[in-house]
Amino acid sequence: MPTHRIFSDSPLGDNAARLLIEGVAPHEIILPQKRLTSILSAPEPDPAFHLADIAFGQPDLASIARSERLKWIQVSSAGFTRYDTPEFRALVKERGLIVTNSSSVYAAACAEHVFAFMLAQSRMLPQALRSQAANGSPEYFQLRADSFSLRGQSMVILGFGGIATELVKLLAPFEMKITAMRRHPRGDEGFPTVTGDDLPAALATADHVINILPDNEGSRNFINAARLAQMKRGAVFHNIGRGTTVDQAALLDALRSGQLAAAWLDVTDPEPLPAGHPLRSEPNCFITPHTAGGHANEAETMVRHFLTNFQRYLAGSPLLDRIM
Repeated sequence: MPTHRIFSDSPLGDNAARLLIEGVAPHEIILPQKRLTSILSAPEPDPAFHLADIAFGQPDLASIARSERLKWIQVSSAGFTRYDTPEFRALVKERGLIVTNSSSVYAAACAEHVFAFMLAQSRMLPQALRSQAANGSPEYFQLRADSFSLRGQSMVILGFGGIATELVKLLAPFEMKITAMRRHPRGDEGFPTVTGDDLPAALATADHVINILPDNEGSRNFINAARLAQMKRGAVFHNIGRGTTVDQAALLDALRSGQLAAAWLDVTDPEPLPAGHPLRSEPNCFITPHTAGGHANEAETMVRHFLTNFQRYLAGSPLLDRIM
């Protein structure tokens, strides 16, 4: 069996790094001179990259283009914006490269995060946690009256992949009316799917709109003033995709006008939003700092996912989370 060299710039702690090195042995791990501090950080060229057959992390685009040995790239995040371009896809096709991502690592955590958003909104948790209302007071009765059940409500999911699959499982007991928008419906989703042309009719009846769209040329500002106007008045908007997919000025207008009842955002543009950004002070906008995919032992989970794919790669089996 030939020995593979694996370049990894993933931000791993000692335990995860040890797991990776031991897991690929007798194959070799090549570490960069400068490790990334976050999977969202911009990569830099490294002089050792040209030795790698496999890259695990966020490899530099120019280094990929120059490489004569590279066969497979596993991106260490679910998002792959910097690689999702016509130029890179053409390079992948020309070279016969395999590209996978780490969607499976973060799908369950992201789904639980947006589920928590939905429950918090339905039970009026932000307002109730701030309240010191006495039992029987007008504020007390208003909080009770404004709370509602998710059971039987309707939702539209924009972008149907691993996160949406996990979210649908969590929502099954609530018997919600689910519609998904995806570029290429497969017919096995188990509920109605639409493309962009049929989206306005779906938005018009949705109590919740869940945005899981990635950042690419076709999705930037996808949620704009026109689409916000198409939504059912009083709907709740949730974004765990990418901040660049939303026109935030239009979102603010929709919140202030009452077109939207609330917005729950794990992603913004930029990240973090400046302290003085008006969305931060909007009373019905709730923002978490891009933590939806986070979970205990996250780096170890990411490494185990790579090791699973590495064994499949060695065996010539199809790889998980293949995106190109």
